[in-house]
Amino acid sequence: MDTLGVRARLQYRFDNWMARGTIAIMALLGAATIAFVLFIALVIVVFRVFPDGVEEGDFWDVVWGNLMRTLDPGTMGADTGWGFRILMLVVTIGGLVIVASLIGIVSGAFDDKMASLRNGRSRVVEEGHTLILGWSGKLFPIVSEICVANESRRRSVIVILADRDKLEMEEEIRARVPNPGRTAIICRRGDPMSVLDLTIASPRAARSVVILPSDDEADPDAAVIKIALALTRHAAEDDIPRIVAELRDPRNLEAAGLVARGRAHWLLASELVSRMTVQTCRQSGLSAVYTELLDFAGDEIYFTDATPFTGPSYLDAQYRFAASTVLGIQRDAVVQLNPPADYLIEPGDRLIVIAEDDSTIRTSERGAPDESAMRLAVSSPARPEHTLILGYNSSMQTMLDELGAYVAPGSTVCIAADVVAPQLRVPAGVDVSFHSVDSTSRAVLDALNIVGFDHVLVLAYRELGIQAADARTLVTLLHLRDIADKQAVSLNIVSEMLDDRNRELAEVTRADDFIVSDRLVSLMLSQISESEDLVSVFAELFSSSGVEIYLRPAELYIVAGMTVDFYTVVAAASARGETAIGYRVASDAYSSVAAYGVHLNPLKTERRAYEPGDAIIVLAQDEAQARRRDTTAPTVASSVSVPVS
Repeated sequence: MDTLGVRARLQYRFDNWMARGTIAIMALLGAATIAFVLFIALVIVVFRVFPDGVEEGDFWDVVWGNLMRTLDPGTMGADTGWGFRILMLVVTIGGLVIVASLIGIVSGAFDDKMASLRNGRSRVVEEGHTLILGWSGKLFPIVSEICVANESRRRSVIVILADRDKLEMEEEIRARVPNPGRTAIICRRGDPMSVLDLTIASPRAARSVVILPSDDEADPDAAVIKIALALTRHAAEDDIPRIVAELRDPRNLEAAGLVARGRAHWLLASELVSRMTVQTCRQSGLSAVYTELLDFAGDEIYFTDATPFTGPSYLDAQYRFAASTVLGIQRDAVVQLNPPADYLIEPGDRLIVIAEDDSTIRTSERGAPDESAMRLAVSSPARPEHTLILGYNSSMQTMLDELGAYVAPGSTVCIAADVVAPQLRVPAGVDVSFHSVDSTSRAVLDALNIVGFDHVLVLAYRELGIQAADARTLVTLLHLRDIADKQAVSLNIVSEMLDDRNRELAEVTRADDFIVSDRLVSLMLSQISESEDLVSVFAELFSSSGVEIYLRPAELYIVAGMTVDFYTVVAAASARGETAIGYRVASDAYSSVAAYGVHLNPLKTERRAYEPGDAIIVLAQDEAQARRRDTTAPTVASSVSVPVS
C-alpha cells in the first residue's frame, strides 16, 4: 500500500473543504486574508518599517491599516518612506486579488442560486395548497377550474411538480390559464415517483393531491399507483393528504385500492366517458348538463346542514329553496339521490343541493305549485333503437355493454371503422354488425343510409393522437351535416372530441352533442379534489345502476301553452318519482353562448311557458336498470370497500 505524503493529505483536506460550498470557500478566503494582513503587520513591527517620521507603531493599528488597504487601494496614496510603500503595495496587490476572488465567489454563488431557482428545486413552504403531480393535457382545465373554485378565498395556492423545465411549465400555464385570479401557481421540477423529490412540494401540508400520468406514459395506471405509493411511504394515516387520481383499466382498481389507507379516490375514466357517451347519444343535451354540473363556472353541488328541516319531507325541503335545487340527502355518510317525496329528514342529515355558490344557499318562503298546470302523462313504451357508430377506440366493448343495458330487445348497432374487425362481446337482445371501412369516406357514409338510424355516434380514433383523431372526427361531421341538409332530415349526432378547443370548430356541423372526454375527466378530478363528499354523489350519479340524469319532454310534466313557475315543475316531477333540477330550451340547442339551451338550478319563482321540443332535466331511476347485468363497478370509487366487477 502506498504511503501518502503530507502534501497529498493536505490536498485531500483542501479538496474536501472546497466541496462544502460557497460558505466554506468564503471562510477560507477570509482566513487567508487575516493571515496575510497579520503577516505583513508583523514584518512592519519587527523590522520597524514605518512611514517617514514615525518611530513607533501599535501592532493592531498597523493590522487595521493593512486591512483597509486590502479593501481600498486608494488608501496608500499618502504613504511615505519607500520601505513602507513597498510593503503597502504588496498589501494592496494582495487585497486586489482577495477582493476579486470574493466578488467572483459571491457572483458564482448568486448565479448558482438563480440556476437553482430556474430549475425549480427549492422547497415549497405552503399549507393547505392543492398539489398536482405530473403533467398532461388534463392539467390546464384542472388548474382553471380550481382557480375558479378558489375565487371566494382570500389566498389559495396550486403547486405543480413535474419532470419538466420550470420556466417552460410556467410559460405554458400562463398561455393556457391567463387569468388565475387570486390563486398563486407555483411550479417545481422533480420526479413525482421519487420520495426525495416529493418533499420539494410539501405534500404532507397539502389540502389535496391530484395525480396526472404523462400522456406519453406506456402504462399510466402503473405510474399513478407508484406516485401514490411514494406519497404514502413512511407517512402516518393522519399525514396522508386526500389523493385523487385517474385509472384507465378497471382491472387495476383492486391494486390501487390497497394504497393510501382510505385517503385515495380513483376515477375510472374509460368507463365514465363510455357511459356518458352512450347516455348522451340517446339523450341530446346530456353532455352539456354534465359539463354545467361539473365545472365551477356556473352551478355546482354543495352540502348544507338539514337541521332546520328536521321533520319535514324531502319534497317540503325542495319547496323551501328558491335559488337552489335540492337533489338528495346525506345520512351517516351515505348519499341518497332522489329519495321518495315523503322521505322524512332526521337530525344530523345534510341536504345535497345545486347552487351558484355556498353563500347563496338560503331558505325562502315555501313555494306553492299550480296543480292545474301539472300533467302526469305516461311515457311511451320502449321500442327498438338503431345506432350507428363511426370510428373505433378501446372503449367500444364498454359502450356496447352500456347500450345493451338501455335499449329494448330487437335493437341494432352498426359499427363502421377503419380497423380490422375486433372480437366483441355482443349484448343479449342486440344485433351488432361490424364494417371495416373508412368512416370518413363520403361514399361509405352514403352507402350506410345514415337517415335510417335513430342515433349516430362518432368516436375518436384515440391511437392516432389528439389532433389527428379530432381532424378525422371533424371531416366525418362535415359529411354528416351535408347529408342531413341535402336530404332535409334531422340527425341525432353525438361526437367524441379529445381537445376542447376543437369543439368550437365542430359547432358549425350542428351536431347534437359533443363529448370532450379529457375535459369531463378533468372536471370531475377538480370537483373531488375540492370536496371529498362528492365522491359518494358521483359514485351514485355516474354508476351503472341507480339514479341518473334524464332529459324528458316538457309535455310529460306541464300542460302545453301554460306559463308556470319552476315550483310547479318540481311538483310534477315529484309526482312521477323524480327530482327536477333544470330544463333545456330546444331553440338554443346549437348555441354555445346559451350553454346549448341547458339551464340548471333555475330560479323557481320565474315563470315561463315550455315550447315543443323543450325538455325537463330530472334525476330518475330508469326502468331499464332492472335489466342491467353489471351492477357492481362504480365509475368513481373510494379506495376502501370498493366492489370490483
